[in-house]
Amino acid sequence: MGTKTLVISAMLFSFYLNAQTKFESLADREEIMELLQKYKVPAMGLGIIENGKLIAVNAYGEIKKDVTAPYNTIFDVASLTKSVVTMTTLQLVENGDWNLDKPLYSYWVDPDIINDSLHKKLTTRHVLTHTSGFNNWRWMDATGKLQFHFEPGKKFKYSGEGFEYLRKALESKFKISLQRLSDSLLFRPLGMKDSRHAWDENVDESRFAIGHDTLKNSYKLPKEKKPNGADNVLTTIEDFGIFGINVFEKLNTTKGAYQEMVKPQVMVREKIAMGLGWFIFPDLPNDEYALYNAGGDSGVHTVVVLLPKSQKGVIIFTNGDNGYLLYKELLPKLLEVGAEIINRI
Repeated sequence: MGTKTLVISAMLFSFYLNAQTKFESLADREEIMELLQKYKVPAMGLGIIENGKLIAVNAYGEIKKDVTAPYNTIFDVASLTKSVVTMTTLQLVENGDWNLDKPLYSYWVDPDIINDSLHKKLTTRHVLTHTSGFNNWRWMDATGKLQFHFEPGKKFKYSGEGFEYLRKALESKFKISLQRLSDSLLFRPLGMKDSRHAWDENVDESRFAIGHDTLKNSYKLPKEKKPNGADNVLTTIEDFGIFGINVFEKLNTTKGAYQEMVKPQVMVREKIAMGLGWFIFPDLPNDEYALYNAGGDSGVHTVVVLLPKSQKGVIIFTNGDNGYLLYKELLPKLLEVGAEIINRI
């Protein structure tokens, strides 16, 4: 483990192997707890990937009042869902069951845009690169209906609606839910036993990190029952670490769709591009580039950074509205290129 990577303090990220064969950091918990207190964030999950291996899984703080966060705390990861849906979709592409550039109207058309001829141009590539032409959510439009703001493919515009459109197209073609697709193609094959797109009887609520506002007041537990293509995946640090390692493995062993994933498809702004389902930070120090995604909902802030060349990664989940302040402070201390990434956001 490089000392340059983990520099929060001399003791902060020493590691040992426990009886369950999981690494847990012997972190200076006082220092971590001080950061949680500073930003009024009740709990944080942290995962570290080094050399393509998950070497640290830990949780700090409380998932709710007076309940200590276990290492396998379940978090809602908000928009990190989009990276999960991307990997599920790309597996279908690799299997020959889906085409990135086939118009989605072949499978499904949203009633709001059926009379707009632009719907015949919309493809999966447009959705995954956030060039669909849709607003983030249809309720942001004055009409409350889905509409194109430009021709698909013309420019970047972040859109959860695009990923929901893709979900509906996938479910229409395969006649099964997004949950079953992800189960069969991603969660079960990888052993992501605590991951799912929505609440069901298998969620261990006793391990769930309830969201909190900026003053650490808890929000009502939402318990979304239906999968959303853009939001609400429930998972643990360990599961998402396994997911991150799988991204590395696909890039190392597979050509085709996964190589398209890490090619800059459209510029978001200076020094940030969009690949398929991932923000790309090119031209980082040490000849590195990063895959990045972040999520934020009420009481939720999460981030994942993967460095494909050096096979390093950091995953941070929080259950507080101020969680983004926490990870903005931590990333520069956890990754050599972390400060550069934060400066570009």
